Amino acid sequence: MKNDKKRTYLLITIPILALFVCFNTIPLIRGVIYSFTNFRGFGSYDWVGLRNYIDLFGDSRVGGSYLFTFKLAICATVLTNVISLILALGLNGKIRAKSFFRAAYFLPNVLGALVVGYIFQYLFTYIIPALGEMIGSPTLSQSMLSNENLAWFAIVIVCCWQAVAMNTIIYISGLQTVPEDVYEAGDLDGATGWKRFRHLTFPLIIPFFTINMVLCVKNFLMVFDQIMAMTKGGPAQSTESISYLIYNNGMSGGQFGFQSANAVIFFIVIVVLSGAQMTISSRKEEQL
Repeated sequence: MKNDKKRTYLLITIPILALFVCFNTIPLIRGVIYSFTNFRGFGSYDWVGLRNYIDLFGDSRVGGSYLFTFKLAICATVLTNVISLILALGLNGKIRAKSFFRAAYFLPNVLGALVVGYIFQYLFTYIIPALGEMIGSPTLSQSMLSNENLAWFAIVIVCCWQAVAMNTIIYISGLQTVPEDVYEAGDLDGATGWKRFRHLTFPLIIPFFTINMVLCVKNFLMVFDQIMAMTKGGPAQSTESISYLIYNNGMSGGQFGFQSANAVIFFIVIVVLSGAQMTISSRKEEQL
């Protein structure tokens, strides 16, 4: 009987592990190796050591992509979590058609990011400028995606619109774990409104807040589909994220080795930031 269980376990895990190694681990190792070469994506290549990594820190285009990506990630993370928490508090209350509204707010998460990007690209290019002309607004009369100062905000809007869905569900799950006894005790002490949320609700949903923050930062730092569909890094490279730069210049720009080094640095940055977020949040949980 034990041998049968062990055989079944191996039959399930070994194929999954093999697929993971083939499509994740091996490409990761090859990417790290290519980062030390001048590989263009085809043909022969030479070993260049740390030259790619040194050149990264002097490349203004790479620096601009990091600046844009971090700006987008910070703004989108803050907006997404604020909106998600407000929606979760509302959907967790005693309202009619609660299940319908939860399903409706979750719908954006079902749609593909690339599809959503193309829909909003049409909206920002044609619909909003037409409305801007109707109301006589010079700012709205032109496409936000063609404006270097506004294009990044259009991408933030799209990223938030889609990310709010999952975050709201996670916050609702957290709010449902808060015991009613806590609120009853708080009512006796006069904790209502903002005080109730600040001193009772929020401290008890900190683990869910941590999950959402880590996922948001990670996902927004890796933003790609929305930029691919809406701006392709323009106008004038003002919305070129790190992921898009790695893909565009690595695959079609003849910089496979150089962008592999960029990808390695980017991977380390994401791991460090995620680890720092988890450490800080866990300390706050212990203090509470």
